[in-house]
Amino acid sequence: MKKIGIGCLSILGILLILGVIGFIMNNESLPESTPSAEADALAQKMLQRINKPAWDSLNYASWSFMDQHHYVWDKRDNDAVVSWGENRVVLDLDEVNGDVFVGDSQIQDADQKAKLVGEAWNYWCNDSFWFSAPYKVFDKGTERSIVKTDDDQDALMISYKGGGVTPGDSYLWMLDDTGMPTAYKMWVKILPLGGIKAEWTDWQTLQGGAMIAQNHSIGGMMNVKITNIKSGQSISDLGLSADPF
Repeated sequence: MKKIGIGCLSILGILLILGVIGFIMNNESLPESTPSAEADALAQKMLQRINKPAWDSLNYASWSFMDQHHYVWDKRDNDAVVSWGENRVVLDLDEVNGDVFVGDSQIQDADQKAKLVGEAWNYWCNDSFWFSAPYKVFDKGTERSIVKTDDDQDALMISYKGGGVTPGDSYLWMLDDTGMPTAYKMWVKILPLGGIKAEWTDWQTLQGGAMIAQNHSIGGMMNVKITNIKSGQSISDLGLSADPF
């Protein structure tokens, strides 16, 4: 989670409160681990379970984050429409620029445009990670290692050493016997507490077979929700009559 947008501050605030309480009660240090071929194999098992080939074959996906930020993603060209309130940004995810609209008006003012592009990028970096993190375990700059849990099970540590959207952060994935992700623990720069656990549950199977978790309960005190998920090979598969790009 490289950047957090303003609209995510309520979530961040709750996490920070949880972090302060948890720091006093039970702050977990980042487990020591070493990248290995065994960890790569475990990561591949996870990707097979959630059908990474089907994910890669999708052209389009759309979803809402906490019913506040709304996304249409052209995975082929790596463009996204990011909408919140009256704002809509057609964002080039590679160049981090694009066209900006407030209501029906396109914004031409350079400062206002830059502000809203930056806000859309912030939202994207946070929200898209919650949407598709399991598919990012072999992203550029990642390292994979195995950590033994308290019950002597293998958990998959993903460390983002550089690039991507979470440089310097680490996530310990808990998997069931089939390789399905059930939760992860987070060691991230924005939180004072190490080892906050987020569940990955209520999996939805997309067109073609890829899978997305819709609910992420954190400490039983809040739930990061992904809703309105659609996917397909064409814009019409998302229920859209016109190309938003």
